Amino acid sequence: MSASTLIRNARILGGDPQDLLITKGRIQEIGPGGTLSAPERATVVEAQGLVLLPGLVDPHTHLREPGREDAETVETGTRAAAKGGYTAVHAMANSLPVADTAGVVEQVWRLGRESGWVDVRPVGAVTVGLAGERLAELGAMAESRAGVRVFSDDGICVSDPVLMRRALEYVKAFDGVIAQHAQEPRLTEGAQMNEGVVSAELGLAGWPAVAEESIIARDVLLAQHVGSRLHVCHVSTAGSVEILRWAKARGVDVTAEVTPHHLLLTDELARDYDPVFKVNPPLRTAADVQALREAVADGTIDVIGTDHAPHPTEAKECEWAAAAMGMTGLETALPVVQHALVDTGLIQWEDVARIMSATPALIGRLPDQGRPIRAGEPAHLTLVDPAAKTVVNPESHATKGRNSPFRGLELPGRVMHVFYHGHPTVVDGELATPYEEASA
Repeated sequence: MSASTLIRNARILGGDPQDLLITKGRIQEIGPGGTLSAPERATVVEAQGLVLLPGLVDPHTHLREPGREDAETVETGTRAAAKGGYTAVHAMANSLPVADTAGVVEQVWRLGRESGWVDVRPVGAVTVGLAGERLAELGAMAESRAGVRVFSDDGICVSDPVLMRRALEYVKAFDGVIAQHAQEPRLTEGAQMNEGVVSAELGLAGWPAVAEESIIARDVLLAQHVGSRLHVCHVSTAGSVEILRWAKARGVDVTAEVTPHHLLLTDELARDYDPVFKVNPPLRTAADVQALREAVADGTIDVIGTDHAPHPTEAKECEWAAAAMGMTGLETALPVVQHALVDTGLIQWEDVARIMSATPALIGRLPDQGRPIRAGEPAHLTLVDPAAKTVVNPESHATKGRNSPFRGLELPGRVMHVFYHGHPTVVDGELATPYEEASA
């Protein structure tokens, strides 16, 4: 690794070209394009036409390890994250064993540090074994070396209102947040896809929007009652947006995420019974997609969460009813956001930095991620070529999962360079070398 790196003529947040000098893992200096000189032995990155963003932060990633290494490992998942422009991810708790103790979250945290591709922040389970019966070791996970601040039973709803209230009350002690998977279980028994015209025509059990909306309505009231932080995972319906808008107007401390696939894909794709489009929550209608896009644009939805969910091939190449739910997303998230939101004029690149970096870092309480691009800040940075176009080929992805719903789709934008602690993890669009803390 060179002593320093000079990035020339990068468009910071899409603005005018500027030069940026990185030294010892931090941004040392920023100046107008073409004005900074490269120090001796510095690496020079020519960034003409490239947009410079803070390193992306994913609030919702499934790395599968420990126990489900056939689907993904911390190493392969974080390689995929780096290639997608990320410098930090939150690893969900539904591993085997479940991340419901200090020991398991520390194991995931350690694996992330050893891999060196991104900052891995474990998400702790809310309940023991995700069983929804009693609270997990929330305090112990918060005090562990992993420093857990986000807790979620994602994949399963904390449906018991008394247990949810207790969890919200408990995490206040250490500024934690409960990230809820909003799915009323009784309303979704046997559900296979969005309840609507398409499900009726296909004869598949429907998943009503109210199953999501009823839990969100309950939980924003609970969060307001106890004065705690609530985060809503993968919002998927127009009705959910309206409830969130109402809650925020009342001053409830609630944040929400939407996945890239819910910003682009609809339940019409289920007509061919291709399980790659089976996901939880399900793909909804075109009206829901439009409402979600507008909610990101007006700030009702705060962040993009990939819900990256890799599966072994056999879990997806089977009949619809038997197939696992979930899609990969780390390596296609930024192109989908550019396609659905930036290129449509709904948001600007500075908004991308907010929804994919600054706000996710704030929700997860990551002090050195999502920082403004200015002198003195940690050099977690992503350079993207917005003019590039790529046809999605899951076989070329770094993740183990091949279950991308965007296969064959041409998407705009390509991540060209990523710097993690000032170290180049991605160079010219390809993985380079991981960051090694001891030698930094």
